[in-house]
Amino acid sequence: QVQLVESGGGVVQTGGSLRLTCAASGRTFSSVAMGWFRQAPGKEREFVAAISWDGFNTRYADSVTGRFTISRDNAKNTVYLQMNSLKREDTAVYYCAARIFSAIATTRSAFGSWGQGTQVTVSS
Repeated sequence: QVQLVESGGGVVQTGGSLRLTCAASGRTFSSVAMGWFRQAPGKEREFVAAISWDGFNTRYADSVTGRFTISRDNAKNTVYLQMNSLKREDTAVYYCAARIFSAIATTRSAFGSWGQGTQVTVSS
């Protein structure tokens, strides 16, 4: 199993940028697909982005396509989420998640390990 710790959240103005980092521990990190989800107050946790084990395949929610970029560095056991052109509706707790398989996925049930989350607040 992979243990995950997110960082990089904070308060940013509309139009600004943040980069989230997910540090993973566990020998299997480089062989599993990873993802980012988010949960706003009063809403369900939703898919944001995902990346395959080798970084060659990525998927994005329609709401973040063109603004967010997911990437990974297997040598550092780290996944990143670069968030640009942030909007107020991006405000949420962002969670890093890991699969037990190498193939990319976009549903919550496909991910078995979760971090504790990091708060992102976009203010006008």
